[in-house]
Amino acid sequence: MKTLHRLSLRFRNFLFFAFLALAVIMATFGALYLGYRRADEFGTASAFTFAGVVALFSQLAIITGIWFLFDENIARPIERLAANLRAKVHAKAGGIDKHDGRYLGDLVEATESVTRQLSTSTMDQASAVAHETARLNADKARLTALLSEIPVAMVLVNPNHQIVLYDSQAAGILSQVSPPRLNASIFEYFQKGPFMEAYEKMLETGKEQGFSDRSAHFQFHFDVRIKPLDSGDGYMLVIDDTHADFAPDAARPVVFDFELMQSEATGDLWTANLNDLTFVVFDTETTGLQPHKDEIVQIGAVRVMKSKIVPGEQIDMLVDPERPIPAASTKVHGISDAMVTGAPTVIPAIKKLYSFASGAVLVAHNAPFDMAFLHNHEKEAGLDWNHPILDTVLLSAVLFGRTEVHTLDALCDRLDVVIPPELRHTALGDAHATAEVLCKMLAMLQSRGVATLAEAVAEAKTHSRLLKDLN
Repeated sequence: MKTLHRLSLRFRNFLFFAFLALAVIMATFGALYLGYRRADEFGTASAFTFAGVVALFSQLAIITGIWFLFDENIARPIERLAANLRAKVHAKAGGIDKHDGRYLGDLVEATESVTRQLSTSTMDQASAVAHETARLNADKARLTALLSEIPVAMVLVNPNHQIVLYDSQAAGILSQVSPPRLNASIFEYFQKGPFMEAYEKMLETGKEQGFSDRSAHFQFHFDVRIKPLDSGDGYMLVIDDTHADFAPDAARPVVFDFELMQSEATGDLWTANLNDLTFVVFDTETTGLQPHKDEIVQIGAVRVMKSKIVPGEQIDMLVDPERPIPAASTKVHGISDAMVTGAPTVIPAIKKLYSFASGAVLVAHNAPFDMAFLHNHEKEAGLDWNHPILDTVLLSAVLFGRTEVHTLDALCDRLDVVIPPELRHTALGDAHATAEVLCKMLAMLQSRGVATLAEAVAEAKTHSRLLKDLN
């Protein structure tokens, strides 16, 4: 074997096809010999027919065997090598497995040399900016901490009326209406009529305006001041929380993304670039594995924007299934009957997830399982889960090939995503790991020319034999 590995790839290909030609010739002559032996007993015509059938099936067997060897030792390793290269270059993860490419000649060595040089160059560049980045991150952390302590509920909004920044006080107020989210329309939280009157007057006068408004569903009353920004882009809301009832000790960070100030309103999700979309990656833990008779006990979800997880925007919620949790299920996810006592029941819980996912693409690992539990209560909750859905199982098949292992653990190993053992099989832990996997996959998809949601779904559908696509 070692001698074979030293031969050039072209010479090995020559030997490969020479063996194929020799095997076909031997099979043909073997069949003719068998036919000749039968000629005296069964006649010439019968003997030649028998020889032809034996030759045909022998050659089919030889070609099938050769195809299997070629697929196992050439085609699949090349597919793995391409996927590993994308993971290394675009997801900064994984490495080159020399054993997989042992029959590919110098290709693996050359590829490893290129990726090693690329990694070295990247590390050199990273070292050059590391000090400045650390300083900027420290300044950002101090500013965030300072804003968190200011006793004012403040929201920054872009010209398209989408949230760009909110502080901890504003988060406490907005969360009473709907989960606070970057890029969400401000009209998900406030009634549009009084709001727009004050907004138009602010534009007309260029001065701060005060107004009273109710939340979008009329549960709460707010006194609000709307202030123009000196830059002319967007505006700021300062909310008087006197009439709001929320837990003042709830710790929430300042959440912001100033790039949203210049962002255009997302039109058709299907034609938008993947990097411009908002994703809600979620996971559920349940009383069992049968959606028609089991129930949700925990929901975890995180938001991804611009291929990054949004810090501070997540759901981590226990759910009362209103039935006993089997001991076997508790062994898996660690959730007991005592832990869900007093937790929201299923309908309020999934309504919160629905609001959290407004305007976003849903993402899950093995989405048909989780979505089945949500669809069970669709009519009762008055919800329509019509979101586009991406499944990381199918995306894995697109990027790494259908024959690879596509479990969440395998994907995390492949893409250098670490799930702390204590968070595995918790809804938020698995959702966060899936979100990290998604962020790396998005870059790899772009490198394959898959740039839009429609293109990603179309690619996923080609692997629907693994799992049903839900779009």
